[in-house]
Amino acid sequence: MSQFSIRLLCFTFGLLLIACGQQKVPSGLVYCSEGNPETFNPQLVTSGTTIDATSHQIYSRLVDYDAQTGQIVPALASDWQMAADGLSYRFNLRSDVRFHHSPHFIPTRVFNADDVLFSFNRVIQENHPYHFVSRTGYPFFQSIGLDKLVRQIEKVNDYQVIFHLNHADASFLANLATDFAIIQSQEYANQLWKQKTPERIDSDAIGTGPYQLAKYVKNDHIRYRRHEFYWGPAPKTDVLVFDITPRSSRRLAKLITGDCDVSALPKAGELPVINEHAELRLEQQAGLNVAYWAFNTQKPPLDDVRVRRALSHAVDRQNILRAVYQDTAVEATGILPPASWAYQPNDSLSDYNPAKAEALLKEAGIKDLAIDLWAMPVARTYNPNALKTAELIQADLANIGVHVNIVSYDWSVFTQKLNQSDYDSVLIGWNADNSDPDNFFTPTLSCDSVISGSNRSKWCHPDFDQILRLATATMDRSERTELYQQAEAILAEDVPLISLAHAKRLALKRTDVTETRVTPFGGISFADLKPMKVLR
Repeated sequence: MSQFSIRLLCFTFGLLLIACGQQKVPSGLVYCSEGNPETFNPQLVTSGTTIDATSHQIYSRLVDYDAQTGQIVPALASDWQMAADGLSYRFNLRSDVRFHHSPHFIPTRVFNADDVLFSFNRVIQENHPYHFVSRTGYPFFQSIGLDKLVRQIEKVNDYQVIFHLNHADASFLANLATDFAIIQSQEYANQLWKQKTPERIDSDAIGTGPYQLAKYVKNDHIRYRRHEFYWGPAPKTDVLVFDITPRSSRRLAKLITGDCDVSALPKAGELPVINEHAELRLEQQAGLNVAYWAFNTQKPPLDDVRVRRALSHAVDRQNILRAVYQDTAVEATGILPPASWAYQPNDSLSDYNPAKAEALLKEAGIKDLAIDLWAMPVARTYNPNALKTAELIQADLANIGVHVNIVSYDWSVFTQKLNQSDYDSVLIGWNADNSDPDNFFTPTLSCDSVISGSNRSKWCHPDFDQILRLATATMDRSERTELYQQAEAILAEDVPLISLAHAKRLALKRTDVTETRVTPFGGISFADLKPMKVLR
């Protein structure tokens, strides 16, 4: 038997126990996460729980984004060249990248161009056999119109591909570096197709990332094991566990007792407790995110801009900052946060003015208004406590005679129902995946994003869309900044949503967790963490 085969036999499904005849004690790290992933393919959703559990653990991308330098850097593509006219990008691929091995799939070849074509053609070609396999769509890619942008993906040879575009797009490379642009195995897809189980590609995930999915127990945990043949720096931890713990107070308790090493999304109200424990460390950095209250502009009376403006004047956003964020966020003056290179402070957002709110409702002929306000049951980077935020908005609107019914569900049910669009309004938000300003506008507010479902306001404004197209058609940052400010002005005028806050990125961990850094983006990676404990 080959040494490679012997090594494979050393794995158990959940633990790394026996290595070449010797007992190996697996080192591990436990991350207290806030909710279940909806899938193990981030192409299919935009939720943070799925992104955290998949993008940087299981998968790799052609290119990545370096948060420290602000540059696009090589990943599965070793280098690339853009044509002078911006209409094509040639990527040279690494030739030494291996996919995960599992009990149900053993790859016979390394990563190559066929996997790139499969991963992207699945998304952009409706006649692709895998396009409708999971029946969910591809919300991020549909929202940015990737199928309209990419004319063809050409395989030059096994280790070179060319993306041919229909028009130049300054955000193209940045979008390839997002958490959604993962690479899957064509060989695995072909095997599953022959077995008549193609849907398993999105649940029994196979990728090229630093960790391999070993076991998932809904509402309990996700277990990963180290990818022994990872193409990048070898992960320092044998086993990674996501301990699914929706309640923030419970996550904090597990961190204090040492049951968790790192915790997701601490609430601002927990900071005094955190500061009392020397064994805990809170790291923070200005975030590229926005929390907002989105109105379903296709449902009366929220289809009337006067009603939306009235509600925007009724909300005391400073009170929300004090009560919910407690100095861990800044007030939003638009969609773009101060950390964005296209940000410019402005005062175009509606001020807190209950009297003006009442006058606008009277002008619109609205009496005894009652609306539903959906609030996320889990913490997100951009909003650590949506239910508390909803209660504050409920109280503000009661002052102008508007009744607010707060609606919430279990996270899995919440996301399913949200995608059905049967709501009046929702507290939601967006974490950027890169520093390109387009990432804040097109995925969440374009006409295409209404179709994809990521536009929670169901708002389509042709002039707004044209501005976004002009902004990505030029590489000149000053021109793009001016165009994005025009887009902000339209949002302030038409009020499809109310921007509330831009939150800091917080990372709560035990002090003996080393080699981590907080980035301004969404997603989380554990590839560089040192082992913390023995996991049995």
